[in-house]
This record gives sequence, structure tokens and C-alpha cells, in this order.
Amino acid sequence: MNTRKLPVVLLSFLILSCAGIAGAETRYITDQSRIMMRAGEGSRFKILRRLPSGYPVEILGVNKKTGYAHVRVKSGKTGYVLLHQLMNEPSARERLAVAQKRLDELQAEPDKLAARLSTLQTENAELSSARQQLQRERDELAKQLEALRHTSANAVRISNERNELRKKQVSLIQQIEELKQENQELSNTTAQKWLLNGALVTLGGILIGLILPRLRFQRRKNSWGSL
Repeated sequence: MNTRKLPVVLLSFLILSCAGIAGAETRYITDQSRIMMRAGEGSRFKILRRLPSGYPVEILGVNKKTGYAHVRVKSGKTGYVLLHQLMNEPSARERLAVAQKRLDELQAEPDKLAARLSTLQTENAELSSARQQLQRERDELAKQLEALRHTSANAVRISNERNELRKKQVSLIQQIEELKQENQELSNTTAQKWLLNGALVTLGGILIGLILPRLRFQRRKNSWGSL
């Protein structure tokens, strides 16, 4: 082989490899049997794992000369499998299983919806009952608030009346004290009048006691003179 053409061949191989990696696509294992993923392109290489039918693999590159494809599985591990054992879409058995699963899901949807509807109806009834209970509690609180307002108004009125009564009580006490003072003054005045009257009576009696003897003596003297 010409050594001058070797770099060109290697460069072409690298370009093809890069092109294969850049154009990675997903394919599926044939549904005929399990296939071997090997460490290299050939049956002489070590088997890395067995891939079941319908298992998806990612194409990293293809070697049309050897008929092998460089693939990567879900775990991230890479290896080589025969290209003709790969399909562009899942196997009929796999698609049937997926369709059956979807059918089962669709058939179960009405039951799920019915159960969900029943749950929602129960929750709606519970919420309605809770709303009514809250409405009753709100009405009761409104009544209590109105009663408190009424009681508060009465308390203010009673407090005002009590203050007025206290003022009247103070005024009455003052009036009583004034009446007591006036009564005391009247009592003192009456006593003074009685004392004055007594003194006048006493003085009158003294004067009468002094005048009467003289009058009697004068009468006697006159009577003696007439004789």
C-alpha cells in the first residue's frame, strides 16, 4: 500500500466516523431473537451483553464493510452489533404490547374518571357542609358582636348615669352639710334669744323688786302725811 495514500485513508475514516457520530439515530433490536453486543466488529470479540427483542439502542456509527454498527445502550455503555439485526422502529410484538397497554389505560380511564368524579362530589359535599357551618358560625359571631355592642352602649350609659348620681350625691351631701350648718346657726340663735329673754325677764324682775318697795314706802309716807 502506498504510504502517501495512508494519511488520506485515515482522514477519510475519521471523517466518516465523525459523520456517523454526528448523525446518531435510534434503532431497535429485531424481534426474531436476542442479539449479542460485542466489544468489537466481529464474532471473535468479547460479548458485552445480550440485547432483548425491541430494546432501543443509539446508533453512533456504521461500518458497511463489516456490517456492524457502533451503538450505545440506556446505561451509556457502548459496543457493536450487526446492522441487519436492527430495525428502524420497535418490533410488532413490542408495538402490540404498547398498544395493549394503552388500550388497558384507556379502558381504565372511565373507571378512574368515575372514581375521581365520586371523590370530587364527596369533596364538594364536604366543602358545602363546611361552608354552611362557617355561615352559621359567622351569624353567631355577628349576634355576639351586636350583643357586645349593645352591652358596651349600656355600660357607657350606666357609667354616665353613675357619674351623674355621684355628682348628685356630692351635691346632696353639700346641701346636707349646709343645712346642718344653718340648723346649728339657728340653734345657736334660738339659744341666744332664750338667754336674752331670760336675762330680760331676770332684769325686769330685779327692777320690779327694786321699784315695788319704794312705791309701797311712798304710799305709806303719803298716808302718814294725810293724817
